[in-house]
Amino acid sequence: MSAVVGVLLALTVLAAWLGVAGFMRLRDPLDRVHCVAFVNAVAGAGLTLAAFCADGFSDRALKILAIFMVNLLAGAAISHVTGRAITQRGESA
Repeated sequence: MSAVVGVLLALTVLAAWLGVAGFMRLRDPLDRVHCVAFVNAVAGAGLTLAAFCADGFSDRALKILAIFMVNLLAGAAISHVTGRAITQRGESA
């Protein structure tokens, strides 16, 4: 089981680095917001799956799931608001 947890955590780190590479490569702020949202969703899902593989349905795994869900919803809202602000700022300039 620890090998599965290790692989999931490695994929989580890989997803974070992929998001960083995309963020550094993309020039448009709206495209960069997508990279942040990608890391938020994929890395959080990998960490949550690793917690469930390590602990099963324990209190700690359920708390990590709750934090992931709140982070996912808040991250989606913040990404949307940031994109809208960037778009409106570009229109007014």
